[in-house]
Amino acid sequence: MTRTVVHLMRHGEVHNPTGVLYGRLPGFRLSAQGEKQALRVAEYLADRDIVHVVASPLERAQQTSRPIVDSHRLELVTDDRLIEADNKFEGLKVAVGDGALRSPQHWPKLWNPFEPSWGEPYLKIAHRMLGAVHRARAAAAGHEAVCVSHQLPVWTVRRFLEGKRMWHDPRKRQCSLASLTSLTFEDEQLIRISYSEPAGSTDPRVTGA
Repeated sequence: MTRTVVHLMRHGEVHNPTGVLYGRLPGFRLSAQGEKQALRVAEYLADRDIVHVVASPLERAQQTSRPIVDSHRLELVTDDRLIEADNKFEGLKVAVGDGALRSPQHWPKLWNPFEPSWGEPYLKIAHRMLGAVHRARAAAAGHEAVCVSHQLPVWTVRRFLEGKRMWHDPRKRQCSLASLTSLTFEDEQLIRISYSEPAGSTDPRVTGA
């Protein structure tokens, strides 16, 4: 059998001084700390058999992927399916007790947390992410690939692959900044999911991370 590893990497810390939910908005780049996190992961993967690197089209993901691409002398591939989840609160502050969630005009968006009603359906996220994963697996067959994406898409596809419900508590996501959720395949069959934090642990509740 051909063994292939696809690493789902979350981007590094973003410069977000106003603490908004930036979603797919342009102009949100890595912070200085985020750039360091990306470098740490590139160092961690330096001796791995990485032959394919693909990233979300958003700037923070493209930046995060660059040190890995450079260290392995590869060309970066962009896959729109790795993009951040769509969200109706994009551009607003959404922390509990602060901002958009306090306004009655936004409450109708919260009627169904199981879908969720305020953004892209979980199942849709899982399916597009899985398509990107299998494209990367095929491109790196017998070696390793890195897919740089975002917290919710990475966590959603992991829960899908583990057979867990899509609805979850965002405060309990195991998906720190610049973390790696690694999927090991034998041919097309997933045999293992592992998780590591080469750049250290971060709080999933931090808005704008």
